[in-house]
Amino acid sequence: MSDAGALQAKRAVITGAGTGIGRSIAIAFGRAGAAVMLCGRRREPLDEVGREVTRAGGTALVHQADVSLQPAAIGLIEAASAQMGGVDLLVNNAGRSYDALVVRMKWDALDDSIAVNLKSVFYLCAAAGKVMLAQKGGAIINVSSVVALTGNAGQSAYVAAKAGVIGLTKSLAQEFGSRGIRVNAIAPGYIETEMTASLPEAVKQTYRSRVPLRRFGAADEVARVAVFLASDAAAYVTGQTLAVDGGLSMQ
Repeated sequence: MSDAGALQAKRAVITGAGTGIGRSIAIAFGRAGAAVMLCGRRREPLDEVGREVTRAGGTALVHQADVSLQPAAIGLIEAASAQMGGVDLLVNNAGRSYDALVVRMKWDALDDSIAVNLKSVFYLCAAAGKVMLAQKGGAIINVSSVVALTGNAGQSAYVAAKAGVIGLTKSLAQEFGSRGIRVNAIAPGYIETEMTASLPEAVKQTYRSRVPLRRFGAADEVARVAVFLASDAAAYVTGQTLAVDGGLSMQ
């Protein structure tokens, strides 16, 4: 089934859009007809993704910002509203892992993990929510993680933040639902990205053995779920977390 035209004339903001899952979502949204504002901390990869979105048939704008900072998050939504005339879709994909046992955790790094992975989602949902409430419609997609469903030793800060994203998603689905705004989350599992590409092969094999489908997912497989949740095909879907994990979280 083709996604062509599924997001025609929709105006989307995507954070963490320069690489990995964010990049794939941006290109998929462009292919589906959306205009997208790409946000990330580094300009160069955003510019390249913008060209890929254009080649896919969409329209791309670039906004460099660190959305873990509230003024920057608000500025992103203000820029999107000014340059695109509104915001119909928000994808909160910006995130960063933090690996440490709790007894060895650096507390400033904990604060950073929560700011990047959770507080940024609060900031952007609040800012975009105001725009969508005025429009009486919109859709928000928050990218969580399979570890928010399963836990993961050595990643308690990251897990707690991503679990918080799921709780926030459910609460905002209730807050915004009466105004036609849907809020859902995606929980990706082991996905082939720049980060997983650097893992030793033995580690990759250990991870694959835990997945019922016995393989890593592709970023495009997450992106297709994002297009569905953003489109009218998911018009009666809100407050849900869809795991794209090869069956890992059912164990």
